[in-house]
Amino acid sequence: MPTDISLILKPGCIEGLNQQIVNEMHASLQYLAIASYFDGEGLPELAGHFNRQSNEEREHALKFVKYLHDAGTRPIFKSIPDVRNDFSSATDAVQCAFEGEVKVTNQINDLVGLSHKENDYMTHTFLQWFVTEQLEEVSTVSTLLQVIKHAGPSLLLVEDYVRRMPTETEGADA
Repeated sequence: MPTDISLILKPGCIEGLNQQIVNEMHASLQYLAIASYFDGEGLPELAGHFNRQSNEEREHALKFVKYLHDAGTRPIFKSIPDVRNDFSSATDAVQCAFEGEVKVTNQINDLVGLSHKENDYMTHTFLQWFVTEQLEEVSTVSTLLQVIKHAGPSLLLVEDYVRRMPTETEGADA
């Protein structure tokens, strides 16, 4: 009788989870590029916000790494695609972030579908946290994009908005 716990995850799901590590690290680097843009524009609150988002995406990647390790499977790290580094405006940079979150949401949804198709309910359960997290991520960046569009050229109003935004830990206490 086999004792290798790596047999508890389906091969297709393992491949998808490994790919999601790359996807999350790509998102982390994209947020870092956006933070750098805002830092160069002299907008420290927006730069700080996107630096925090970058760290959060890296933490998401590490959750996938830990899950694979816990399931007895060694993660396989692949190359991360290039990120976009040039933005024409604050709206353009945040639009890039919004599109990235929609893309990650679709990737997570595809993984959930794959886990269901492969009858890998352990992975299906693991992914539920990410499904909920993506709603929060898309909602937050969508609202920020609307605020930037309403503020027009007055990005100092956006800086004030971001300064007053609750952090993830503050939101958990509410």
